[in-house]
Amino acid sequence: MQQALFILLGALAVLVLGFFIFSLYLPSRVRVQRSLVTEAPASIIFPYVNALRKWPEWSPWHAYDPAMELKYTVTDTGAGAGYVWRSRHRNVGKGSLFIMESRPNEYLATEMNFMRQGSAKSWFRFEPVADGTRITWGMEADMGQNPMRRLMGRMMDKWVGPDFEKGLTNLKRVCEAAMKKERINH
Repeated sequence: MQQALFILLGALAVLVLGFFIFSLYLPSRVRVQRSLVTEAPASIIFPYVNALRKWPEWSPWHAYDPAMELKYTVTDTGAGAGYVWRSRHRNVGKGSLFIMESRPNEYLATEMNFMRQGSAKSWFRFEPVADGTRITWGMEADMGQNPMRRLMGRMMDKWVGPDFEKGLTNLKRVCEAAMKKERINH
């Protein structure tokens, strides 16, 4: 009996050590990126991303929990704008988001803090193409040296990518509707 326990503990130790060594070879930097093309010009799209109070109209996380608590900074548009969120929904959690750089109709960068889960940089690029505008939404995070975080980093594309796709699809729908409404009014 003692010999079986000793073998079992030895095997467990080898597995833990193997996991730790394996994690050392995983990249610490994680990048998730999605793009889509919309008929809407960047001049229609950009205000929906640059004005944080418009995010509930298209953001997938706001759709998960429309009742989430949001506290905006005094400035809610452009560089320096930000908000703190709190939600009971497991896909939303709590954290903060601040716009770090805002170049109208071209680029927007944010810093997101997920409290205990760390932080990430996110960006939106708006590129004119033949069919309209290519919107690219990306995120990059440093998972550090923690083996568990590095392993989680391998799953980020699977976890965050579908949310980016939903958000871009929602943004496209909202912006194309706004574009059509603008055409009717002119």
